[in-house]
Amino acid sequence: MIRNLFLGLLGLSLASAAEADWAINMPKGVTDLSLETYDLHMMVFWWCVAIGIVVFGVMIISLIKHRKSKGAEAATFSHSTTAEIIWTAIPVVILVLMAVPTAETMVKMEDSRNPDLSIVITGYQWKWHYKYQDSNVDFYSSLARSSLEARRKQSEIDPFSVPNYLLEVDNPVVVPRGAKVRLLLTANDVIHSWWVPELSIKKDAVPGMVNETWFRANETGTYRGQCAELCGKDHGYMPIVVEVVEPEAFAAWLASQDAEL
Repeated sequence: MIRNLFLGLLGLSLASAAEADWAINMPKGVTDLSLETYDLHMMVFWWCVAIGIVVFGVMIISLIKHRKSKGAEAATFSHSTTAEIIWTAIPVVILVLMAVPTAETMVKMEDSRNPDLSIVITGYQWKWHYKYQDSNVDFYSSLARSSLEARRKQSEIDPFSVPNYLLEVDNPVVVPRGAKVRLLLTANDVIHSWWVPELSIKKDAVPGMVNETWFRANETGTYRGQCAELCGKDHGYMPIVVEVVEPEAFAAWLASQDAEL
């Protein structure tokens, strides 16, 4: 049994080493808010590690030092007012230290005023529609043909041979680097959720409602996400692709899209 467990763990470690994009921790992202979110995550993580070390350390020391074989006898006191004050005050202080920076970041997340660009996003079963406000540009974004063909039964296409399998679309969202992009999210049928980890965004798209969020990407590149709300049988086949380009390239792309209309 131990041998099988060892071989299983070895197999998992080799598989994870072969998968370049596999990671345990959350990504730092490419926006200031995603970096702040990552820092908050790590702050809470290390607080939890410190608390765990202290609590389990005291437990282990108590078990070893005060065991029956050493002649230890149970204490006769019922409670300690001093101890109760201490173990109440310390968690309160820790919570305040975590709550203050968290509140500051959450306020920033909700401040979508004065955007440089606004995009209306509508979720459908199972694709996204994007409408660039203050322009005539709008389009549907669906699963790319390469992934669509590979996912079919008896297609005889190896999914591992398809680049970005189930994470590629026919029409990606294009935004300029450094611009404040406001997203207005809704849905046409059921609840969807627009999730792009590297932009630190996960916002529900709810029929009859408009949810709002924003981001400002500091680096150019292609960032991928998925619908994160179970929205039906093809829930796993409505990816999100955001291309962040230089402002000049975005202006040229926007003009080309207008010209096609």
